[in-house]
Amino acid sequence: MKEFFPVLHTAALFSGISDEELAAVLSCLGARIDAFPKGSRLLRAGDAVDEVGLVLAGSALIVQEDIWGNRNILSKSGPGQTFAEVFACAPGAVLNVSVEAESAVTVMFLHIKRVLSMCPSACSHHNRIIRNLLSELAEKNLRLNEKLTHMGQRTTRAKLLSYFSAESQRRDSYEFDIPFSRQQLADYLGVERSGLSMELGKMRDEGLLDFHKSHFILKV
Repeated sequence: MKEFFPVLHTAALFSGISDEELAAVLSCLGARIDAFPKGSRLLRAGDAVDEVGLVLAGSALIVQEDIWGNRNILSKSGPGQTFAEVFACAPGAVLNVSVEAESAVTVMFLHIKRVLSMCPSACSHHNRIIRNLLSELAEKNLRLNEKLTHMGQRTTRAKLLSYFSAESQRRDSYEFDIPFSRQQLADYLGVERSGLSMELGKMRDEGLLDFHKSHFILKV
């Protein structure tokens, strides 16, 4: 697992954990690694989970689908980012989302009960991971509230402006890359792709922004 240490050190879950501590931590948390091809499902809605997933390579989409197949992208996880921790922390809860490999993806799974229980030796790095997990859960809750703010806007343009404003403030820049393709952005905001593309074109023509693929420049 040492080849993945550089990625693990970028993960919020392992913030403050040294190289010397990391091997012991992974053993303590029952870490295992699995690989999935592009388009496959890492987890499916209806599954019961007791492990947190941490992306080591590639990317995964957290997707909610209704019985007619309509998709709503909740978030995207790339290297160093986690998924399924909310459901794994709730005893008896089953997934109401699926986790899909956007590309070929390698994932480390960590046993949630070992994360939440105190280590028998009361090691300080285990306590730090518990604090890191709580911080990450809080951050994801804030992101979900942010998404609800975007989707609560009445028009496609208002949703786009809300999303771009939040991304600009997060990066402290009017120029940034977003993690979504056009279809993924439409699914994330809950709008039709054709309408989203048309609105982006109008906004560019009106001088509100410029873009190339996933790179955007806001003109304010």
